[in-house]
Amino acid sequence: MSGKHYKGPEVSCCIKYFIFGFNVIFWFLGIAFLGIGLWAWNEKGVLSNISSITDLGGFDPVWLFLVVGGVMFILGFAGCIGALRENTFLLKFFSVFLGIIFFLELTAGVLAFVFKDWIKDQLYFFINNNIRAYRDDIDLQNLIDFTQEYWQCCGAFGADDWNLNIYFNCTDSNASRERCGVPFSCCTKDPAEDVINTQCGYDARQKPVSGISFCHLAQGAFRRALEYAGCCGSICDSVLSSSLVKEVDQQIVIYTKGCVPQFEKWLQDNLTIVAGIFIGIALLQIFGICLAQNLVSDIEAVRASW
Repeated sequence: MSGKHYKGPEVSCCIKYFIFGFNVIFWFLGIAFLGIGLWAWNEKGVLSNISSITDLGGFDPVWLFLVVGGVMFILGFAGCIGALRENTFLLKFFSVFLGIIFFLELTAGVLAFVFKDWIKDQLYFFINNNIRAYRDDIDLQNLIDFTQEYWQCCGAFGADDWNLNIYFNCTDSNASRERCGVPFSCCTKDPAEDVINTQCGYDARQKPVSGISFCHLAQGAFRRALEYAGCCGSICDSVLSSSLVKEVDQQIVIYTKGCVPQFEKWLQDNLTIVAGIFIGIALLQIFGICLAQNLVSDIEAVRASW
């Protein structure tokens, strides 16, 4: 018996420091996201006037950074400190919190599949609500412009959705220069243009009028359409007869498809990639929960042997 000793249960160093290292990254990323969100709010003066948070009619993209950053910070802190200090409470909190997120993601996926039409209606309402607030917030404006450029779309279901915006609607009472136009992000790209023409959407939805010289009135996208059709010059510099007046195809100058159907098409075309990403995230979450629970079991076994 003198040459033998009892070897009791012990905490796995590999699991402990793997959880610690993995969550340190999440912790710092969460801090970075929160920092970016708070900096953006400070630049917009929100931090000095908290009540202005509710003033924006549309969605403030800063919330994405704050919510995602907050979740990553909490998870990273609980996992990092819980593993390093062998704190079972923080590790259990980490597992439960991660499990709740996994359950919510799973529920959202199932509901989105079952209630596809309802989701489409909500997406349509969400986009149109943000179209109304397009000029109210620079971050929202950049988000909408990025979306329309990336998916080559305009509005929720078409360019006429921009009638909801007070600057772009076609009403007679609208004195804005952007009347009957669309944002530059709706314009089709001209390979010959190195600099973005932010006025390319002017008059893009303007209807031709009988008896008026188009080249005299046309500006922005509408003028580009006339030039493309070879209608600017000696013919169109004179007053056109009503027999020659016709609708100019909007597809020459702007995207006519809505962002909702374009998103649906993109989702169908990239279904394998999207599904792979979601499955990968789900497996990482399950893996994290299992590792945390394994570490909790080791810690409790060691304490029970004392």
